[in-house]
Amino acid sequence: MLQGFYSAAVGAQQQMNRLDVHANNISNVNTYGFKNQAPGFQALMYGMLDGIDGSTLPKGSGAQMAATTTDLADGPLEETGRDQDYAIVGSGFFALYEPESGEVSFTRDGSFTVTSFQVPTEEDDGLSADPVSSADDLPEQPQFRTAYYLTDGEGRQVLGTDGYPIEITDKGEAQPNIGVFDIQYLDGLERVGSQRFVVTQKNGAVWISDAQVRRGFLESSNTDLATELTGVIEAQRSYSYILKMMTTADEVETTINNLTN
Repeated sequence: MLQGFYSAAVGAQQQMNRLDVHANNISNVNTYGFKNQAPGFQALMYGMLDGIDGSTLPKGSGAQMAATTTDLADGPLEETGRDQDYAIVGSGFFALYEPESGEVSFTRDGSFTVTSFQVPTEEDDGLSADPVSSADDLPEQPQFRTAYYLTDGEGRQVLGTDGYPIEITDKGEAQPNIGVFDIQYLDGLERVGSQRFVVTQKNGAVWISDAQVRRGFLESSNTDLATELTGVIEAQRSYSYILKMMTTADEVETTINNLTN
């Protein structure tokens, strides 16, 4: 089979992947805190390479979408008037703490809410001063109280400027000291869903930022709809040209086969 047929087949698949990226951006054009993604392509290997222990790595054919890059540029601020909506003016991220797993993730989506949690009382830190009941020699149950924390609405607690979850004691009348955190290297932040990112070793240090937090505002998506629609048109046209290339390669192969008969 002609090499051009394989190159076209790979190209058709990769253009479909490109369309998926643009479609995801368009679907999140009204999602607060969403950061636009852009597909990145690279050429496959055009020749055989020697691998480990004498093995041969097969050559590729055409190009593939190797990765997607995230545009972390600020989006426009939209006034909502809601007490628990917050937006960052400048660089930085809100930090979210997952109580069950201990995971800390970062986001630009400040659409928070106040959620109740059952936490151990401070008197015994969750344990009784006398761990053995005098009545039946059974351990006493830890005492809990209801506490209210600022969360992302999915159970993750928002960290304050002191690095601890923000407990709401005045029902949100005063603006809490919400922490804004800067990350040393933004390249390679890992997406984990819900407009959140987690840092890896190559992202370096994390520290408190002096960026301003505005209450009653949210950061809109930084997706440019015109740019995304242009990318969709380009991908569609590339896909149609690739299909024509596959048809031509198949016709050439058919013609050659008929000549040998």
